[in-house]
Amino acid sequence: MSEVDKEDVNWLWYPYIPCGKITIVQGDPGEGKSAFVLALAAIITRGDPLPFTDGKREPVNVIYQNIEDDASDTVMPRFIRFGGDPEHLFFIDEKEKALTFSDDRIIYAIKELDAKVLIFDPLSGYLGADVSMNLANEVRQRFNEIINVAQQTGCAIIIISHMNKMSGAK
Repeated sequence: MSEVDKEDVNWLWYPYIPCGKITIVQGDPGEGKSAFVLALAAIITRGDPLPFTDGKREPVNVIYQNIEDDASDTVMPRFIRFGGDPEHLFFIDEKEKALTFSDDRIIYAIKELDAKVLIFDPLSGYLGADVSMNLANEVRQRFNEIINVAQQTGCAIIIISHMNKMSGAK
């Protein structure tokens, strides 16, 4: 450790969401994880202060990837209801090819749009069909790829993850 250089962390939202790193928002299904993150994206795209912070900030571009909810009837109406600026919200087109953490389109889109935040909703949709969520060595490799993107770009990457549903649990 004596050879490691100390670096300060740049924060999107101190002390919750660091820039250039991965943040996971995890909880049980139906607890409002997607709504929370969309409300956060709305604040960021308006340039308003985040909760527990002071002062206005510059509006920033956000990339929001969601494979569970349709953009036109769920994502955008929620985002607008939260007061988000649609001029600062973007999607990477997945019509022809599903996106995974190892896709080159991610780093290209972050750089091209100067995006400061990238949201994946949910985690399981972006690991790729060749990765089993139950095998740590497979998940770790795919996570390393998206961690590298965060480090290279300084983009805050937020990943929404669902807790496993336990059958028969009360």
